[in-house]
Amino acid sequence: MKSDLEQAKTLLEENNYTCVLCKDGQIYTSTERGVKPLIAFAESGQDFRDFSAADRIVGKAAAMIYVLLGVQTVFAEVMNEDGIYTLARHGITPLCNTSVKEIRNRTNTGMCPMEEAVKEIADPQEGLYTVKRRLEQMMTKH
Repeated sequence: MKSDLEQAKTLLEENNYTCVLCKDGQIYTSTERGVKPLIAFAESGQDFRDFSAADRIVGKAAAMIYVLLGVQTVFAEVMNEDGIYTLARHGITPLCNTSVKEIRNRTNTGMCPMEEAVKEIADPQEGLYTVKRRLEQMMTKH
């Protein structure tokens, strides 16, 4: 039988999911981009302690939310140094295919706005609040 992490990685690779959380046969998936699915998981009231997660891209903003979710392991295809550090500092195993210095925005013209928002923040709860505020600001601009 596959481990929770292996199952999450397989589901991520074989389907069009952006993130997958697995534990003991419980599976949660999303196809939404960015940190939106993680915020939804965090606000769902569901207990994600000791889940394994697989994600496309994890920076510090996503890592902070994973900390709040209480997962035990996070695999990402791409993870930045701040994301790795944030997860490890909170006792979560960070794994990735590619480690990068910075998560870029979708047009590759600068830093990801979520990463920019949490750059100077260490507290995951404050990070979540800041990310939600930044998302709201971005939504009102469009």
